[in-house]
Amino acid sequence: MHFGYRNSAFKSSNLLHIKKQLACSKACILWGDFNLNNFEDGILSSAFMVGLLVSSPIFASLAKSHNPFRLIGVGLSVWTFAMAGCGCSFDFWSITICRMLVGVGEASFISLAAPFIDDNAPVAQKTSWLGIFYMCIPTGVALGYVYGGLVGGYSNWRFAFFGEAILMLPFAVLGFLIKPLQLKGFSSSGSKQALNSVEIVAPEVHDLKMSEGTVGALTGKEGLNDNISKKFPLSKGASKILNQATKFWKDMKVLLLDKVYVVNVLGYIAYNFVLGAYSYWGPKAGYEIYHMSNADLIFGGVTIVCGIFGTLGGGYVLDRMHSTISNAFKLLSGATFLGAIFCFSAFCSTNLYGFLVLFSIGELLVFATQGPVNYVCLHCVKPSMRPLSMAMSTVAIHIFGDVPSSPLVGVLEDSINNWRKTALILTSVLFIAAIVWFVGIFLHSVDRSNEEDSEQNISSIKSSNQRPSLDQHTTEASEL
Repeated sequence: MHFGYRNSAFKSSNLLHIKKQLACSKACILWGDFNLNNFEDGILSSAFMVGLLVSSPIFASLAKSHNPFRLIGVGLSVWTFAMAGCGCSFDFWSITICRMLVGVGEASFISLAAPFIDDNAPVAQKTSWLGIFYMCIPTGVALGYVYGGLVGGYSNWRFAFFGEAILMLPFAVLGFLIKPLQLKGFSSSGSKQALNSVEIVAPEVHDLKMSEGTVGALTGKEGLNDNISKKFPLSKGASKILNQATKFWKDMKVLLLDKVYVVNVLGYIAYNFVLGAYSYWGPKAGYEIYHMSNADLIFGGVTIVCGIFGTLGGGYVLDRMHSTISNAFKLLSGATFLGAIFCFSAFCSTNLYGFLVLFSIGELLVFATQGPVNYVCLHCVKPSMRPLSMAMSTVAIHIFGDVPSSPLVGVLEDSINNWRKTALILTSVLFIAAIVWFVGIFLHSVDRSNEEDSEQNISSIKSSNQRPSLDQHTTEASEL
């Protein structure tokens, strides 16, 4: 059954990233249909971030009280209908709104799937397994180029979105049907409900024992409880919302004060700034600089091959180095720096074949970071913090990374009107990512993935202490 979970997770992630690239690969067609300029085209690429930004913290918080696969099912259902909506769009704003809803599906999936894989992977192969999962990103990007180009070339671009909606529907249904999954660091919802019942009832029985012990006192207590119960549902609801908000901000404070986490995410932001713009503007830049006749297919082929081998290789190398946070930073900084050199050299080349060779080596090295960077996100925090860690990492790399990069690169190109210079300026940001991750090597880092949460321990103590007391008080009440 675990293999079924993982297989479903890998395939769903692949489809998510195929969808992310459909609008990218069909830029020229959308320009013709909706008369978009470069800036609007960049906005369309990044619109999903609105749904992702709003939904990611919500799904991460709900994971503490709801079954993760049910949450994924809800998110992927919204994602499926949003894809169909993209196919039915009639202007810039309609397709932009549907792209926003796409972010809901990504939010539900990306923050919960990685912790599950980390829980079930063998200790010596955790990064390799994460690498397989994140391999779906370049695979989905590449297939999005090819799929969108082929469907748009032989039919209407709208059918590309309809096809994706049909392909994703079974995975959305599986989210509601798969056997409930328990993540490390969280107690089951049933246990929580029982614990809540103990905490609510025990004080009432304790108050009963402290009364005069007569039937009249019992009757008075029941009358008082009846009056309180009328207000209790409202106060309970308000208290629950307040507690959730308090816990969320408390967890956020922990993340923001964690130097390892912050440095890791800052490097990831700079990295994703470049990768996001590459994925969106790469084919167009290739066509303008090297006159590629099939830019979608060429960039798609390079990305899928280098992405698969680079991502798998990065995870394998870190496992061989011994998976630690410090080693992860070493791999992140080294691979990114070398990859930046090759990519920069590629755009300096005036020969198409020289560009393809250098750029392929650069992408191979750059994609080697996918497993290690997410390994750090998962292992620098306690188990119960992992969904929020992944969610906020995803939000950060999008809102500060690929979301602004697409329109900003469009504005830059509109300003200088030279794709080679634009590509070189963009690639230079990879050196910043390498420097930030290099700083992480010297930070004091502790693997917290196996630490027990204080809240979980307190809950266990409360449960063990209150249950006998409750049974005792209930017996005494019955004797009265």
